[in-house]
Amino acid sequence: MNAVDFITKASRLSTNNVDRTLRLLQDGATVPFISRYRKEATGNLDEVAVETIKKNWEAFQQLEKRKESILKALIEQNVLSQNLKESIHSSSTLIQLEDLYLPFKKKRQTKATIAREAGLEPLAKIIMAQRETNIDYLSTTYIKGKITSKEEAIIGAQHIIAEWVSEHKAVRVQLRGLYERNATITTKVVKGKEKDEKSFVYEPYFNSSESLKKCPSHRMLAMLRAEKEGIVRLKIVVDKETALDKITRYIISSNNNNVCTPIILTAISDSYTRLLTPSIATEALQNAKLRADTTAISVFTENLKQLLLAAPLGEKRILALDPGFKSGCKLVCLDAQGNLEYNNNIYPHAPQKKTTEATKKIIHLVKTYQIEAIAIGNGTAARETEHFVRNISFDRDIEIFMVNESGASIYSASPIARAEFPDYDVTVRGAVSIGRRLADPLAELVKIDPKSLGIGQYQHDVKQELLKQELDTTVERCVNTVGINVNTASQPLLSYVSGIGPKLAKNIVDFRAKNNGITSRKQLKKVKGLGAKAYEQSAAFLRIKNAKNPLDNSAIHPESYPIVEKIAMDLNTTVQNLIGNKALIDTIAVKEYVSDTIGALTLNDIKEELKKPGLDPRASLKRFRFDESIKSIADLKTGMKLPGIVNNITNFGCFVDIGIKESGLIHVSKLANAFISDVNEIVKLNQQLQVTVLQVDVDRKRVQLSLID
Repeated sequence: MNAVDFITKASRLSTNNVDRTLRLLQDGATVPFISRYRKEATGNLDEVAVETIKKNWEAFQQLEKRKESILKALIEQNVLSQNLKESIHSSSTLIQLEDLYLPFKKKRQTKATIAREAGLEPLAKIIMAQRETNIDYLSTTYIKGKITSKEEAIIGAQHIIAEWVSEHKAVRVQLRGLYERNATITTKVVKGKEKDEKSFVYEPYFNSSESLKKCPSHRMLAMLRAEKEGIVRLKIVVDKETALDKITRYIISSNNNNVCTPIILTAISDSYTRLLTPSIATEALQNAKLRADTTAISVFTENLKQLLLAAPLGEKRILALDPGFKSGCKLVCLDAQGNLEYNNNIYPHAPQKKTTEATKKIIHLVKTYQIEAIAIGNGTAARETEHFVRNISFDRDIEIFMVNESGASIYSASPIARAEFPDYDVTVRGAVSIGRRLADPLAELVKIDPKSLGIGQYQHDVKQELLKQELDTTVERCVNTVGINVNTASQPLLSYVSGIGPKLAKNIVDFRAKNNGITSRKQLKKVKGLGAKAYEQSAAFLRIKNAKNPLDNSAIHPESYPIVEKIAMDLNTTVQNLIGNKALIDTIAVKEYVSDTIGALTLNDIKEELKKPGLDPRASLKRFRFDESIKSIADLKTGMKLPGIVNNITNFGCFVDIGIKESGLIHVSKLANAFISDVNEIVKLNQQLQVTVLQVDVDRKRVQLSLID
């Protein structure tokens, strides 16, 4: 099986599309570049499909590497037959491959190896043949050395048979199917742990049982965490009689009245209990865990995508406040590009309560730095600070926003923050981060480990390698969807651009500093290490404002500049005058420009981009205010209707910030008067909602909300 056949089967995409996309990947093209600028080659596959091809290609390479390793081991053992070799080459999964290799795998000393050393393998073969009629007599001929009786000889032979049964490919396939369809996952609380207060959160799993196949991701991960913490014991079980029946059909011949049959049946039972169950049950749990991980990671990445693509305020002069009581509120002023212009502390709250002084300070700074918006972090003292600021009378309309500050403290102590602000402490850096994430969430949040952003579920319980891979892919996808200003983007943001990476990102930052900015895409070719391939992959995602060539601030790839210039010439205008002229752009006859080097799909994309070049695909930021009468959970009453913002989504519901320390949960059953299979069908991260308070548990600090009126 070659790579194209493997990927086609796994992805269910057309062979031609897979073949051409794989060639591009092998040539070093990135997923964002392929999905956006090679639509004719891929058959208009989107980035998800291209990413699927990439992942399956990586899986194929892993499979081929394992095949080489196994073949080498079998050759060294001198046991590689032609049939076995062909079976290995035709294997399409690692499980199939490992089943073939299992009988030849070097083992530690087992009951079967001890029996073989005692010379009992010939007896085991005779019994398995199920033709011998006088097994009692035959077994006495094996009494020698450590074997002192015929009973010991038969037991030793059974151990060998048990191992053969456990290594039987068809038996393992059948048992896997049984576990996949009918396995039950059960938990039982460890004695004494049910009285431990720390175990209370796992109470639903003190004595539970449900279908492994249907177990939701969040329940699976919760049970595994409870087991890891020693609170419950977990088992994966199937009906033993059903399992033994399936095994027997493959091992016992149709004439089951042979005297060997009872011996083999005992070996089958031993094999199932001692060898197969631990192996297949563990495998089934691992597969269920992987499914749970995949679901949880999918929820996390969707949340991250929505968070990164949240509406930006844009290039505005911002005053940002990191609220606090005793230590005061850290205050910073940022220019329209996010550069720090001023920082100080104010103390509007108790115990200092210098409200008048703080008010005068803010009014002065708003006027001096021509502030257009105020960002307030949503941590401690947030609502009090918001109330204080909203009561200040300014000489102009000032927009005031509450900003989710999750991860700001992580950023402020990071190497990235130290490099950006070496002369300022963590409090200043944190306040700057709050202001910048209001202006452009994507540009600021890429500097923070997504796991510190307060989104997702059971993120520390899932496979960390897989989580990192998916999160990195999501960040890369978001950055390249939006495109970035090459002259203002930070090094971390640049590193996610198609074809760039950390090293080239640093080189770009150094180059623009040395040359007082980058004035054209062509100039990027002068950046150290940015060769032809990197330029091809990255140029269209890097925007240059006020460039001499207006196309440099668009998503049109430089390779398409000549066709745009020809179109403008044919329309008796300039590229500059063509851009934004919708009526003129609509007259472009795409089919007249289709050639061997450019297709209709790309030309249509160019037309759309010419109408609104460099348009930010993110939504516009909306104003929002919490209910000012609600300051803490004690203020909540059942039946209240409150404004809120979705701040986390899980597969069992969503959490909503209603302006207090505790976020309220809307269970999936309370999202709509209908069955909901995907929470994202109803709500999105940062969506503004009107919710109803269903239940308030002050002691446990839990709030239940509803979207159903």
